[in-house]
Amino acid sequence: QVQLHEPGGGLGQAGGSLRLSCAASGRTFNHYAMGWFRQAPGKEREFVASTTWAGGRTYYALYADSVKGRFTISRDTAKDTVLMQMNSLKPEDTAVYYCAVDQDGSKWRALKEAEYWGQGTQVTVSS
Repeated sequence: QVQLHEPGGGLGQAGGSLRLSCAASGRTFNHYAMGWFRQAPGKEREFVASTTWAGGRTYYALYADSVKGRFTISRDTAKDTVLMQMNSLKPEDTAVYYCAVDQDGSKWRALKEAEYWGQGTQVTVSS
């Protein structure tokens, strides 16, 4: 069965860094969009970042305005793995982060849905 493994997360300090990863198994996800949503306590799930296939071996990255310039997403297509480096952490980044995979990542700016979801990993940032 398809499963998204989300090692990473943990406790970070404001201004510090953490790294998340998501590895898909059960099938190949070449040309699929992969990325993250997050959900903070008492808030709705929101889009964070994604990598979306742009043809050939090219992927482009998209970021929510709240993380632009701080988070960097990258893709290892051969391993069906996506990484997200989170720098300059803020307490507002505290949330459960969910890996997401879908054939169409263009919808993620507006829709909180994906074909496959990870179980989530907790990120907590202290001030």
